[in-house]
Amino acid sequence: MAHIWLIGMMGTGKSTVGRLVAEALQLPFVDVDRVIVEETGQAIEDLFAEGEHEFREAERIAIARIARRPGHVVATGGGSVLDEENVATMRTTGRTVLLTASTETLTERLDPTTDRPLATGAGDVAALAAARSTIYAGSADVTVDTTGLSVAEVADEVVRCVGM
Repeated sequence: MAHIWLIGMMGTGKSTVGRLVAEALQLPFVDVDRVIVEETGQAIEDLFAEGEHEFREAERIAIARIARRPGHVVATGGGSVLDEENVATMRTTGRTVLLTASTETLTERLDPTTDRPLATGAGDVAALAAARSTIYAGSADVTVDTTGLSVAEVADEVVRCVGM
């Protein structure tokens, strides 16, 4: 069975929605960031402190390992699609679902006390979303806008879109 790769900005609900999608489809769920922490023994913000390149390399390795497993629902990190190798891996091993949300929604959802190395305020979130929008769109098989929807509604839409 193929993977379902959830991509998109932080705050779109990839991990939360992913768990519900996995439950609905009776597939295992995996979060790439958690795999990175387990495999490196370091927190994401600590890896970023060493340099974004080190984090992206750990992310590439984690995605490649996950891709070799049988079908999972996978919550990726927000920047995973910045690496063409990751996108190619996701495209050849499953369906890629882009979760989107308005900048206002993302800002509301992101806990200001959470360590998000690349976004510390509404301006950062908006700039990051704008810079990545074309890459996200080009990496997705389908897109689900999460703005104004409950987690359950988003999960139902993802299940419908992947047709499983």
